[in-house]
Amino acid sequence: MKVAIYSRGIETDHEVHFKSLLQELYLHKSRIVVYSSLANQHQATLSRYHYEIFSNSDDLDGSVDCVISLGGDGTMLDCAILIRDKGIPLLGINFGRLGFLSTLGKEEIKRVVEALTSRSYHTDQRTLVHVDADIPLFADGPFALNEFVLHKRDFSSMIKVHTYLNGEFLNTYWADGVIVSTPTGSTGYNLSCNGPIVFPESQSLVITPIAPHNLNVRSIIVPDHNVISFEVEGRAENFMCAMDARREIVNMGVQVAIRKENFTIGLVRLNENTFLETLRNKLTWGLDKRN
Repeated sequence: MKVAIYSRGIETDHEVHFKSLLQELYLHKSRIVVYSSLANQHQATLSRYHYEIFSNSDDLDGSVDCVISLGGDGTMLDCAILIRDKGIPLLGINFGRLGFLSTLGKEEIKRVVEALTSRSYHTDQRTLVHVDADIPLFADGPFALNEFVLHKRDFSSMIKVHTYLNGEFLNTYWADGVIVSTPTGSTGYNLSCNGPIVFPESQSLVITPIAPHNLNVRSIIVPDHNVISFEVEGRAENFMCAMDARREIVNMGVQVAIRKENFTIGLVRLNENTFLETLRNKLTWGLDKRN
């Protein structure tokens, strides 16, 4: 088994768990590939093991059985950009806070490695969104696992977002911006803006306005075969587009369209972990503090 490990950086109190992961992979005779900045940060720890280094997406190929993300959900989103359309499963071990994507705890490392080695896990294929525009946008990867966000800049006045489904007019949003969320991203920024939670396999996209001026404007769920296009008006000269955590400034007048990406990302979960369990654990659904 060949495993790639990615992290933005490991805090001191999590180093013991990183060492535990390396030891478990070594005991199971796994080939280890470590992200370059992580390898530089932990040269002393890694010196005990034979390992390879990867620096970008081109260094990952079909010989990699799994990418392990050490961090929070933002780290998982980074990994999605690295994996692209290579079909490599992605597993998240939560070194962060809430962790809707990185659902496995650091205390489960031994069980995680055993499941990977024995192939006793399930891979959920997750939809991504792709952005098209009449100028180049997000050259490093015009796709997102969670959401695309169109937003006003800084403290400028709200913008008018004319929105179309397959060329047919849907609505003009007077708002701070608009989110187009995948089912995976429905528990992220979309949820913070009162958007609905959508099951990962629902084959849909969620359009959610951000701070709309009209009180009767709400989120809408559309089938993911639709192309959602936007024309933006505002007093400022430009607005912001975001794909997950990446942002670009775009001039007014640029037309933007969102569609389902033509590939998916496979998220690894252990067989007993389900989406409903994640909702209960992360949102404390069913928990009554009176008891």
